[in-house]
Amino acid sequence: MEDLDGEPAVTLIPEVNSTKKQLCFDWGPGEMLTCETSFNKKAKPEAEPTCPYIYILRKDMDVHSPILRKLFNESHGIFVGLQRLEEELSGRPRKAQLVRVSKNYRSVIRACMEEMHQAATAAKDPASSSQLSSQVSILSAVELIWNLCEILFIEVAPAGPLLLHLLDWVQLHMCEVDNLSADVLGNENPSKHDKFWNLVTVLVLQGRLDEARQMLSKEADANPGSAAMCRVLGDLMKTMPILSPGNTQTLTELELKWQHWHEECERYLQDGTFAPSPHLSLLCQILLGNEAVILEQKELLGTWYHLMVTQLLYSHPTVKPTELHIYAQSSLDLFLGGESSPEPLDNILMAAFEFDIHQVIKECSIALSNWWFVAHLTDLLDHCQLLQSHSLYFGSNMREFILLEYASGLFAHHSLWQLGVDYFDHCPESGRVSLELHIERVPLNTEQKALKVLRVCEQRGMTEQVRSICKILAMNAVRNNRLGSALSWSIRAKDAAFATLVSDRFLRDYCERGCFSDLDLIDNLGPAMMLSDRLTFLGKYREFHRLYGEKRFVAGASLLLSLMTSQIAPRSFWMTLLTDALPLLEQKQVIFSAEQTYELMRCLEDLTEGRPTCSEPDGLGPQADDVETTKVEMLRLALARNLARAIIKEGSLEGS
Repeated sequence: MEDLDGEPAVTLIPEVNSTKKQLCFDWGPGEMLTCETSFNKKAKPEAEPTCPYIYILRKDMDVHSPILRKLFNESHGIFVGLQRLEEELSGRPRKAQLVRVSKNYRSVIRACMEEMHQAATAAKDPASSSQLSSQVSILSAVELIWNLCEILFIEVAPAGPLLLHLLDWVQLHMCEVDNLSADVLGNENPSKHDKFWNLVTVLVLQGRLDEARQMLSKEADANPGSAAMCRVLGDLMKTMPILSPGNTQTLTELELKWQHWHEECERYLQDGTFAPSPHLSLLCQILLGNEAVILEQKELLGTWYHLMVTQLLYSHPTVKPTELHIYAQSSLDLFLGGESSPEPLDNILMAAFEFDIHQVIKECSIALSNWWFVAHLTDLLDHCQLLQSHSLYFGSNMREFILLEYASGLFAHHSLWQLGVDYFDHCPESGRVSLELHIERVPLNTEQKALKVLRVCEQRGMTEQVRSICKILAMNAVRNNRLGSALSWSIRAKDAAFATLVSDRFLRDYCERGCFSDLDLIDNLGPAMMLSDRLTFLGKYREFHRLYGEKRFVAGASLLLSLMTSQIAPRSFWMTLLTDALPLLEQKQVIFSAEQTYELMRCLEDLTEGRPTCSEPDGLGPQADDVETTKVEMLRLALARNLARAIIKEGSLEGS
């Protein structure tokens, strides 16, 4: 897409003077942090900034509106359904389905607009009411643009039906006439209401001729002198040829009938049938498509596109789609009269009438405050195969680029990020990479939220992100001294180093408290204990305790010895293991064989040869040394006695 036509708007930060002080900033997915530094551009640095605040600048505040969040949620379901529909209807006609999808989008916009209008009416704060009313106006314009794009690009209405669609379009979005009608008809004598003729004129301008005839019948009843004129004008309205949806007549036949009807209207006007009544004469001139007369009703028309549709209805009913831009430009020029410049909405509608889809998307991207409208409209038009020829110079196609921008904005919200995941999923080129980058930035405030993020990553096979999230959760659990949770997350992350760290914490707690926490987790480690040697040791050491508790002393003794001789136990824990062996050495029954006792003695001597390494930290003073010496002496005595008993027992067995 081309560069922007103008400079972007300047955002002023309160209390910050960027001409005197240098600002520092840091970008996030949907926002920017900025603050004033102590660096002074024109003078010596000050001791501290004059504005010691950090400001958060968000590029899209709409995601934080509760009402607009409903719009995002509802449209997400339609978007996902459209992607599935594309797969189901591959290679088959799908115009009707795409039109239905477009109408679903518009119904969501209108529902949101009505809810916001109610909120604006109920708001007690003038500022809030004004803001909500502004949002209602924006949504109304959005629905107006979408509806026109639906008619021109999705329905692709041909000449004839095209005008009927444009009439419906104007009638739907120029709803002030309904309020005026209710006001006039609420009067005891509607024809005497001061806005009666305004109502009839607007109805004719909008092509609502049946309703206009009903109003004229009320005038005829109230004023018998004009009854004949009202009846003639009513008959002209009734006989006006229009190509109805079920009509099989050709455009040529329609043009002939319309020309005959037009001549009949002209004849009545020329012979002075309506001369006694200026109001009826004006209505007849509108039916004749008198440009000057129609333009005089500028206030009742309200907009240039209403003027255009009215002129087409009464002057060019068989207009072709390719001719629309000519009448649109003419109506815009006439309506503005050189007194003012077109608004952004005018430029967007004009681009649509010119069938310049890319200009429509560009103008909407500039004018609207968020990517919701552009993203969903572009996606729908892409499914209509209208954007395939347009690629961006930096690689991605237009649909994907805009969807990526919209999804990025959703990730700035604490809950809408879940919707953004599906938008990234349907961007085949860069969606996966973008999702990986954004999912890592989602704040893991609660474990429930972390599990949601984790599920997203696991479903998409994002191994590195799964590992990263599990590490973060494991670290948080360690900080909060929830060792069981930390071990569970480290196992899920398959992080051997962190599993070793947590296992060491378990062992240290055991040394301090004499018991294990989170026994259910340790007892059910299963194959996960093979993740690291320390975790394996923790699991096996807990198994030793279970065997000891079940009085399976021989199996427990063999396991204890194997933990030491296989070098799987940390050397710092050997003294604890040898101390655990003491009750087994003192049993009446000989538990350790002579060979096993020699192994235990060797381990004890290896441990005491160098600096004594024990479960307690070094440097606790002479008292700690005395305790350690006592332990060693007790172990040597118990080992010697057990060795003697084992030799006698084994010798007796051999002799027998």
